[in-house]
Amino acid sequence: MNFKVKKSEILFRGKVFDLKVDEINYNVSGNSGIREVAVHPGGAVVIPVKEDGKIILVKQFRYPIQDWLIEFPAGKLDANENPLICATRELEEETGYKAGEITKLGEILTAPGYCTEILHIYMATGLVPGNHNREEGEIGMEIFEYSIDEINKMILNGEITDAKTIAGMFYLQRK
Repeated sequence: MNFKVKKSEILFRGKVFDLKVDEINYNVSGNSGIREVAVHPGGAVVIPVKEDGKIILVKQFRYPIQDWLIEFPAGKLDANENPLICATRELEEETGYKAGEITKLGEILTAPGYCTEILHIYMATGLVPGNHNREEGEIGMEIFEYSIDEINKMILNGEITDAKTIAGMFYLQRK
């Protein structure tokens, strides 16, 4: 590191993330700088793969961009939560399925230039259908099943633009 933190302060504590602002001084030049960081607990993404090879995705409204996205089920970690527990919960909550096996495929940093969020990506197999348990903000969510080829085409033609889903497909296809 070529800097020292002069002052660090949490300016906002939110439900999803906190906003930290650091004042820094660069070691060589002595210049000052400001770094704003969204402090996020991270999350889990789950790729549900059915016995026939179809993959389950959800379509949900994403408030920050005011649009509907097609993506893998995912959710924010609770404080000190094991990402596997989160992935298991989100799978059932959003799709109604329970998994016979959940395997970690990898993890991604969503926006390391300003955010601490790490998303843990899992594959779920041995799926057993059941009832979803959606949160209020997930009402209207739809479930779809696609083949790997269909998802790849949707990514290439811009129907799927969600980064965690695109990264998840990369991991899944290399499993």
